[in-house]
Amino acid sequence: MAELAGVSVRTLHHYDEIGLMRPSARTSAGYRAYSAVDVERLREVLTYRRLGFGLREIADLVDDPATDTVAHLRRLRGLLLEQRDRAAAMVTAIDTELETRAMGIRTTPEEQLKVLGTQLYDTIGSAYPATRRTEPRIAARVWDALGDARTVLNVGAGTGSYEPTDRDVTAVEPSAVMRAQRPAGAAPCVAAAAESLPFEDRPFDAAMAFSTVHHWQDPIAGLREMRRVARRVVVFTYDASSTGWLQRFWLTRDYLPEFADLLVDWPSLADLTHAIGGRAEPVLIPWDCADGFFEAHWRRPEAYLDEHVRRAVSVWTRVGPEAEQRAVNRLRDDLSSGRWAERNRDLVALDAAELRLRLLVA
Repeated sequence: MAELAGVSVRTLHHYDEIGLMRPSARTSAGYRAYSAVDVERLREVLTYRRLGFGLREIADLVDDPATDTVAHLRRLRGLLLEQRDRAAAMVTAIDTELETRAMGIRTTPEEQLKVLGTQLYDTIGSAYPATRRTEPRIAARVWDALGDARTVLNVGAGTGSYEPTDRDVTAVEPSAVMRAQRPAGAAPCVAAAAESLPFEDRPFDAAMAFSTVHHWQDPIAGLREMRRVARRVVVFTYDASSTGWLQRFWLTRDYLPEFADLLVDWPSLADLTHAIGGRAEPVLIPWDCADGFFEAHWRRPEAYLDEHVRRAVSVWTRVGPEAEQRAVNRLRDDLSSGRWAERNRDLVALDAAELRLRLLVA
């Protein structure tokens, strides 16, 4: 078992002694014997350990009676994706410094620490609450759609944006990083995935999800779960199924065609609405939108040159550092030369844009 798991026998003995990983049986000679269920638990323990969790925290996670093996796998998958994204961000930062040094410019000690030290993680972690805030005009639409619901489940709650303060809210968020950033006084948050909500049928008046469905492993299953646990469902997402959608937004049209690859398996709007048995309403994005989601800066292109703005949007990490840097460099050149302004001069007169963002209501 030690050889298969890549740990020492001493480690297995220690896990047994502290009650974290006790084998189901022992042989007549006294050796520990591990069942298939034991192997599943050990796999979870070791994965959490390698993600940096402490042993006491791991014990609480693996002993959670509301979380089965599938839920653990989904949680671990999400944490590993976060780790991958952080590693990708570090690679991008190192590439940037290499390019800077190639031009004969030395970075400051502070900048070097941000690239290779603990400050890099702090920068990535702080980017979300710094740039992703509740947009009051969109929040009003969401809260109005909740109707008279008093108990609300916020699925994929993140740091707590858009949670109504005048209702009894329960949050669900699989990301430990996001949960840690929820402010003091925020709604209680459960570590779980949308596809496997740890609640009985219909304990909530309403379930909401804001700009999170595209992160789910199975969007349709997650939406059906929301419908199962609540009598009303409200979801803010986007419609990528209409012809010419990618051409509507200048950023995907002119600078980031790789975004289309992220939508290959994305369900149609009809499939999304059918999953909750509801309807879709268009949501216009104000030019001065306070929330920094991907489309928010449609009339403020300079914002996309800001590293902090991009780090708070998963799209940039998902397309990869090469596509990101190419898009940013090209946009910077077009802004400097005036080409962007010439191509998009019709946007200046608009106070709000229709960029296929939708509010699903059932």
